Amino acid sequence: MLSDRKNQHLDIVLDGRGRSGALTGFDEVAFAHVALPELDMDRIDLSTTFLGRRISAPLLVSSMTGGPARAAAINRNLAVACAELGLSLAVGSQRVALEAGEAGGLGAELRTLAPGIPLLANFGAAQLNTGFGVDEARRAVEMIGADALIIHLNPLQEAVQPEGDRDWRGLLGRIEALARGLPVPVVAKEVGSGISGPVARRLWNAGVRIIDVAGAGGTSWAAVEAERAHNPRQALVARAFAGWGQPTAQAIADVRAACPEAVVIGSGGVRDGLDAAKAIRLGADLVGQASGVLEAATTSAAAVVEHFETVIAQLRVACFCTGSANLGALRRAALQGS
Repeated sequence: MLSDRKNQHLDIVLDGRGRSGALTGFDEVAFAHVALPELDMDRIDLSTTFLGRRISAPLLVSSMTGGPARAAAINRNLAVACAELGLSLAVGSQRVALEAGEAGGLGAELRTLAPGIPLLANFGAAQLNTGFGVDEARRAVEMIGADALIIHLNPLQEAVQPEGDRDWRGLLGRIEALARGLPVPVVAKEVGSGISGPVARRLWNAGVRIIDVAGAGGTSWAAVEAERAHNPRQALVARAFAGWGQPTAQAIADVRAACPEAVVIGSGGVRDGLDAAKAIRLGADLVGQASGVLEAATTSAAAVVEHFETVIAQLRVACFCTGSANLGALRRAALQGS
């Protein structure tokens, strides 16, 4: 049943029926144009370090999923492409693999395909109240040779999903136990409704050092679950929350202000390299994209490479036209009206 649900999620997102009713906020951010950049665009340095590994650009392929058979092909395409480009890769939920042994491409082959890049394991915070703990977390990490473990926070999705896990009592303490008990960092990630500054600070105090805001404006899991509803009432309840959440731009700025030393990942409705540049300017260390690359990921590794080559080219132009020789300079780039 869980595999079927993941397949349904994938189909709904690919069909465009899971879009948020919210806006990311990126369109309200505008760089001041630098007409005399005094740079060689080809020598702009987009590289950075993440989880102890050097990557060519501050980009993370964010978690996406599907039933095991489809997920295997998606994960292989993503791993091959990320290895070729030198980008980071976060896998979708490993719950099926951990509970039922259906790997879905989430095995040792993934690290073999992408030996040098940051890999992030993943399962839902709600599973910490249904039997998962440090042992399962270690298995998730070891399964793919991961450099970190994402614990995804999806209370809205669980609230409106017919099969949702709705008892979230005590989860912060269990996340803290993982942060203390694992040999790799724990990443807290929303799935499309954003993380606020106060919640980010609670996570930081619990030992979480990497926060993926995953704000509103991209995929809405309330909208997705409305499409899967078992009856009209369930659909109405879910659809009312299709625009729920903090816009991604706001969430990035808030989390950066609340946790100045954290590694902040800006994701949620990132459309292109210009949005990525804006996310970095607002305080993100890395920028994540999932639904924007999903169609390419279902096609081939070459399609994923082509997609991200475009994103990287757009990011480079944004750096050039703001006079930014590297990511540090981009974080200080002038904005219109400031």
